[in-house]
Amino acid sequence: MEWFNQCQYFQTTYIFSFSLEIIVPRDLADGFVNNKRESYKFKFQKVFDQESKQDEIFEAIAKPVAECALAGYNGTIFAYGQTGSGKTFTITGGAERYSDRGIIPRTLSYIFQQLQKDSSKVYTTHISYLEIYNECGYDLLDPRHEASRLEDLPKVTIMEDTEQNIHLKHLSLQQANNEEEALNLLFLGDTNRMIAETPMNQASTRSHCIFTIHISSKEPGSATIRRSKLHLVDLAGSERVGKTGVGGQLLTEAKYINLSLHYLEQVIIALPEKNRSHIPYRNSMMTSVLRDSLGGNCMTTMIATLSLEKRNIDESISTCRFAQRVGLIKNEAILNEEIDPRLMIVQLKKEIQELKNELAMVTGEQRSEELTQEELLQVEEQIKSFLEDVDPESMLEVGADMRKIKYCFIHLKVHLNAGWPLLHVTFHKLCSLLLEWKSSTSVSEARNEWKHSFLDWGKLMKLLHMFHWPILFQNKISAYFRVCLESPKFLFHK
Repeated sequence: MEWFNQCQYFQTTYIFSFSLEIIVPRDLADGFVNNKRESYKFKFQKVFDQESKQDEIFEAIAKPVAECALAGYNGTIFAYGQTGSGKTFTITGGAERYSDRGIIPRTLSYIFQQLQKDSSKVYTTHISYLEIYNECGYDLLDPRHEASRLEDLPKVTIMEDTEQNIHLKHLSLQQANNEEEALNLLFLGDTNRMIAETPMNQASTRSHCIFTIHISSKEPGSATIRRSKLHLVDLAGSERVGKTGVGGQLLTEAKYINLSLHYLEQVIIALPEKNRSHIPYRNSMMTSVLRDSLGGNCMTTMIATLSLEKRNIDESISTCRFAQRVGLIKNEAILNEEIDPRLMIVQLKKEIQELKNELAMVTGEQRSEELTQEELLQVEEQIKSFLEDVDPESMLEVGADMRKIKYCFIHLKVHLNAGWPLLHVTFHKLCSLLLEWKSSTSVSEARNEWKHSFLDWGKLMKLLHMFHWPILFQNKISAYFRVCLESPKFLFHK
């Protein structure tokens, strides 16, 4: 295994207590003067050398983030570095010795140990495992992965709601009740990962992988539920195609890997800029999925893995510079609490029943969901009397009973729909009468004909009210009709 350093930085602390210096000796061959920079110094919160153990890395890096996830905060740990520098070994671990377990299995073990100790809350844990290969997303926990070609599997697609929250379609959430079930899901996903041999690494991962632990907790009897997610990300390693000399499918994979890492760097550079109005999250699937982890509601830790061989010095310096740019990002992690909708429904139903009981005590009668036959007949009689009343100021009184009010609205709507033809015919009759009166010689005949044709004057005005005609227009029609009723010859002289 190659030498590698592991440098990590908490975005929310800004404490640089360890330094890393990379010295590049000057080449004085051929008598030329070389003014190239010789020393590169970087500061990080913690620096691990090649003798560091996996348990030390977990205690310093992953454990604090896991504790925050248990408390209800989102967390992310991602490894970044060139190919062959030890990212997958750090995140997942080695298979030779139990002590070589990486951050993911140790985090799962720690989380389930804490869940067993805490009996004051009810916890639920789900696992998802996303692979981004050649800028396409795949579910590593899909049971069809082994029996199908990669092209035949459903692709994970990104969907965004109105509040700009990211949702992943075709990515399954598998419930894990204990550490063993969670580790089995991890091993299943690792088996389905895209791995190939390259000149830089015998088992190079050719995709970005995001292992996510979803935790929900609730105290018994409480309506508040806490939800958090912990992303453990193993990024594919960047590689210089000119140095590795790969071709064919490996070259295609390298292009996609380098392009997505380039988009990640664009986001990292844009986030600290104060006057920047747009952050290019949508340029790649990886930056879209990790939007919260990069400048959002999340506590994020980055692990920079370095290969300290002389031929990889340039890549190591570039990785350290990238890590320091990540250190400039400010995240705002908040406690993720919400009201449990199922429990809220139960409480609302209980409250409704209590209000019904109080209403029954006040009114002295127990109301059912529907009106009785006797009540229906009584309401219909009231509606009939209301419609037959010629007084336009009359009111329909059914009391403070929403069942009766609703029934009256439905009943009046039927009359309203039937009233349009009546109103249309009435106005046609009015126009005909006005034309007749214009040539009439008998005022008394005109007045009698008017009264005979418009005995349902009150019904006409109620129709105008029901049609929501403007009150000013209603008053004009009312005054106009009444003047015509009293003296039609006054308005229509020959």
